[in-house]
Amino acid sequence: MKTPMSSNTKLTKDEECESVDSTKYRGMIGSLLYLTASRSDIMFSVCLCARFQEAPKTSHLEAVKRIFRYIKGTTHLGLWYPKGTGIETVVYADSDHAGDYVDRKSTSGICAFVDVV
Repeated sequence: MKTPMSSNTKLTKDEECESVDSTKYRGMIGSLLYLTASRSDIMFSVCLCARFQEAPKTSHLEAVKRIFRYIKGTTHLGLWYPKGTGIETVVYADSDHAGDYVDRKSTSGICAFVDVV
């Protein structure tokens, strides 16, 4: 996979799809959340999938499996912080009140720039 999630993917509660084992789904999400510390490229996709842990459907599981396929093909990517190196971080944040198309909750996003000095 060239991207962790297709740009036209719109995950919803999807009441019509078949349910999947929520324990297995949560375990997969937990593993991916652990990886986001060094793989910021999957942050958006993982957090989007994590929102459906309560009642995951097959469409959500397919999105998670795509992220795993992406990781398998991009193991050479990641952030490494050498010991003793100075790191400067600049972070920008934005929020959208009631902008989510699933349940009209507020959403937020960040953009972080890391510079190794």
